[in-house]
Amino acid sequence: MQKKWSLKQTDAAIVGDLQQELKIHAVFCTLLEQRGIKTFDDAKNFFRTSDTHLHDPFLMKGMEKAVTRIYDAIANNERILFYGDYDVDGTTAVAVAYSFFKAIHPAIEYYIPHRFTEGYGVSQKGIDYAVSNQFSLMITLDCGIKSTVLIKQAKDQGIDTIVCDHHMPDTILPEAFAILNPKQADCSYPYKELCGCGVAYKLIAGYAARYQINVENVNMHLDLVATAIAADIVPITGENRTLCVLGLEKANHNPSISLKALRDINALVKEFTISDLVFIIAPRVNAAGRMDDARKAVDMFIAEDMEKAKELAAILHEDNNDRRDVDRTTTAEALELLDNHQTDHSTKSTVVYQPHWHKGVVGIVASRLIEHYYRPTVVLTMSEGKVTGSARSIKGFNLFDGLNQCAEYLDNWGGHYFAAGLTMKEENLPYFISKFDEVVTKMVPEEMFQPIIDIDAELNFQDINDSFLSILKQFAPHGPENMKPIFLSRGVKDFNNKSAIVKDKHLSLVVYQTPGIALKCIGFNMAEKFDVVRSKPTFDILYHIEENEWNGKKSIQLKLIDVR
Repeated sequence: MQKKWSLKQTDAAIVGDLQQELKIHAVFCTLLEQRGIKTFDDAKNFFRTSDTHLHDPFLMKGMEKAVTRIYDAIANNERILFYGDYDVDGTTAVAVAYSFFKAIHPAIEYYIPHRFTEGYGVSQKGIDYAVSNQFSLMITLDCGIKSTVLIKQAKDQGIDTIVCDHHMPDTILPEAFAILNPKQADCSYPYKELCGCGVAYKLIAGYAARYQINVENVNMHLDLVATAIAADIVPITGENRTLCVLGLEKANHNPSISLKALRDINALVKEFTISDLVFIIAPRVNAAGRMDDARKAVDMFIAEDMEKAKELAAILHEDNNDRRDVDRTTTAEALELLDNHQTDHSTKSTVVYQPHWHKGVVGIVASRLIEHYYRPTVVLTMSEGKVTGSARSIKGFNLFDGLNQCAEYLDNWGGHYFAAGLTMKEENLPYFISKFDEVVTKMVPEEMFQPIIDIDAELNFQDINDSFLSILKQFAPHGPENMKPIFLSRGVKDFNNKSAIVKDKHLSLVVYQTPGIALKCIGFNMAEKFDVVRSKPTFDILYHIEENEWNGKKSIQLKLIDVR
């Protein structure tokens, strides 16, 4: 569909001051200003990341109580249960904390709820397991902040709980022994956007600092922390950026056994980038919980020998292949439902339901449908006798707030701005569909139903060279609030009619603005733009600037985002 192009606005005075102080191309100063970097010192901290930028763990409310309680539990030989979630953030959080404390105290286990039989967060089955196995301390990781009833039940049965979470707390907090969550209203921790694994990392950092444990034990799984940050779509700013930089450094120079195993199974020979963590590592870890049991992801992360890690990595790889097949089939079925007008196309939302769809892929399918029909989307299936599924949103619609307005028809729901999960009785489905569309129509202005590409800066080809690219690389790692820059170049031309369609769906071309400056471009899944390139004397392009390596030679390549 046609996308709207929107060039970001910047403060020219700040850009000018940065350029005067930094003596770099004005485009880089524009990128810095857009990312909230307004002074020389801000820029220095951004480009020269180090562990000195990490905050003191004891600035986080509850940290002193938490580490003291764990110390006492170890001293008294209590049984400790680490309770995590089944996604990348939850499984890495468990692996990071479990590995650290297992080296100190053997009476430790971990628990990951089953996605289909227990659902997200602390479950009744999990509490029953803790009680029957005589655990006296439970530490929740990437969950627990909303589990007030079950944590109270655990307390009543003699189990203290330390909640380590990053999700937005409700007004009423669980009756936990201690809560570590920088989003607590009265928590003075200076960085609020840690992921669940990030909070787990601060817990072990706090424990090590208080009880004089070697910092190498804290940092042995920094690459897993970076993987969690990348996969959980939290802002790559502040402390998250620092942890990502340090984690990528570890991944590329001294990786955990698990990441080595996943690297080998995927035949990855180049250095890890944040994109590799998002698109290669994370899907395989998530596939464990989507298709079967996420415990094997944790088992891989905590494996102490390569053979065991490789065996589990191979299983995760196969799970991901199965997930892809199911994802592809389900997406095709959902698109057929929509194309056959079994859904009302006058609506402002998309809700599709088939009882046989696999619960593990409905969130992925919802994202795929948004690529075709740019509307808030809910994909539902039947599980445990109820209609359940996932929702994904578009810019301009807060999905969590929208679902709150449909609460009368929902048994359970949770999530955030762009993604959520929900469950309801089957008889409530038609009422939910109607109400959800009413809410979307009311909350989303008409112009927001056209996808928008936010452009960072306009650029001339004469500015793109090796030295430009070397500075541009230093803006990585990329993610929310520090996305990979999108550049605009106007009036480019097809060089000697070299444009071509590759493998029936990709666009390959060489373009130039002025004689002598020609750049190779690749547009994945953009074959439909071939006519624009061939039929127009000039056209405008949006792109990322990348370094392409082929047969040992490196060159600059533009990765196309759009053409018009």
